[in-house]
Amino acid sequence: MQVSVIIACAGKGERAKQGKNKLLVSVSGKTAVERVYFAFKKTGLIKQYIICAAKRDEKEIADLLSGEDYVFSAGGETRTESVKNALLLVTGDVVLIHDGARPFVSERIIKDVIAAASEKGGAITAVPTRDTIYSVKDEKYLGKNGLYLVQTPQGFKTELIKKAYSLAGNGAYNDDGEVYKTFIGELAVVNGETDNVKITYPEDLLLLNDVQDVRFGTGFDCHELVTGRKLILGGIEIPHEKGLKGHSDADVLTHAVMDALLSAAAERDIGYHFPDNDPKYEGADSMMLLKEVLSIIKKDGYHPKSVSAVIMAQKPKLLDYIPKITANLAEALGLSAESVGITATTLEGLGFVGREEGICVHANAVIVKKD
Repeated sequence: MQVSVIIACAGKGERAKQGKNKLLVSVSGKTAVERVYFAFKKTGLIKQYIICAAKRDEKEIADLLSGEDYVFSAGGETRTESVKNALLLVTGDVVLIHDGARPFVSERIIKDVIAAASEKGGAITAVPTRDTIYSVKDEKYLGKNGLYLVQTPQGFKTELIKKAYSLAGNGAYNDDGEVYKTFIGELAVVNGETDNVKITYPEDLLLLNDVQDVRFGTGFDCHELVTGRKLILGGIEIPHEKGLKGHSDADVLTHAVMDALLSAAAERDIGYHFPDNDPKYEGADSMMLLKEVLSIIKKDGYHPKSVSAVIMAQKPKLLDYIPKITANLAEALGLSAESVGITATTLEGLGFVGREEGICVHANAVIVKKD
């Protein structure tokens, strides 16, 4: 089975008040057109891409999608006319039709619509309305039970949606699903997502600023306290009669933070990246190792957003050193001090930490990747 997608981009987008097609406004380095195209490409399921566009926008879209495999279809005076034009070019067994103004479509929705359309013949994406709806025209409440907000993509067996549009003539329809329902029959309803919003007004474009891949990670480390070693926490030397034992400088706080960052990025832990049997890391400055960890997560586009850690130590008392430790870690991470939370606690004399035999740290990290 081959799948085609029609991406409807021919509207003027006047309500967005951008002085141009809203789908071509770059926010956070990408336009809605790019986000939509690559969301479908990421699935690996689409064999043909058709972009409905006004002639005035074709060159700009071509520049944005340089090197990509797609064809343009002429935009019409209405969305219905644009889709009818595009259907003439469809070669796939199943065709998805998607609003270019919905740049937050997920891979899950795309796959579910393909499956439902191939099985049932036609499928729409929809979410239950959260609000009670009042019809001003009819002056009555419609309630909310059983009412859904229809989204895209909508998917159809190509031969059936082509037949539906041929029967529709020049009639006015809300969307492709209504054309199919009117002339062919029953539609499958695929669960949509509230995030799959349509960019319509100027404030909607602000949503693109917040499109991020956010990940959370946790790290934990313990080191034994011994005589004859410096006590280093967060790159800061703390006066104490004992220090932490380890192959490197044994900075237990930085180690836990490093593992939290690696965990968030789904990378292997510090023992894998910096093995304690490698002479290269003997006595290593953990702050330098932290820089290497940042390079590891940044190769996939991730950056620290915030870090927090709790240091478990009976002694020494760390209250006076926390601000300096926090500032040093924040600088190393490229964060403000307000984005790094370091606290310290004792274990009330319990366990090996309470017996002053070691120090443990539990750390959490949030990393983000902006599109």
